[in-house]
Amino acid sequence: MKKIIIRKARRTDLEKLLSFEQGIIAAERPFDPSLKQEKIHYYDIEQMILAPNIEVLVAEIDLEIVGSGYARIAAAKPYLNHKTYAYLGFMYTDMNYRGIGVNSKIIESLKDWCRSQNVFELRLDVYNDNASAIKAYEKVGFKKHLINMRIGL
Repeated sequence: MKKIIIRKARRTDLEKLLSFEQGIIAAERPFDPSLKQEKIHYYDIEQMILAPNIEVLVAEIDLEIVGSGYARIAAAKPYLNHKTYAYLGFMYTDMNYRGIGVNSKIIESLKDWCRSQNVFELRLDVYNDNASAIKAYEKVGFKKHLINMRIGL
């Protein structure tokens, strides 16, 4: 098995990361009828790489970027028992490298970064009908918490 290297994203990774973003959007379109049909962006990846409260990571195999993810530290609601939490997102693994632990290695590295920032609560969003993503997140310890509901009028 090839070695998976996890490292901080760099601005020079931007082209690859922008293609990952479009891969995420394409994968999520079937689950979300409210997304615009034209080309859209979820993130300002360059700003995320530079932000002190966000850790953007990439996974490399043989110097090729094969996965990504980020943790963004945010203030928690005042009624919760934690002051901050980290929101995980931009989780993507190249189709040719799925099933070999890329996503779990990225999440473990993001957990380590969060602990180093004294953040001990992690959250993420996943579409209810995206069974494979739910399974992957449950595999690394996430549990279902809330259901976000919508209705189009």
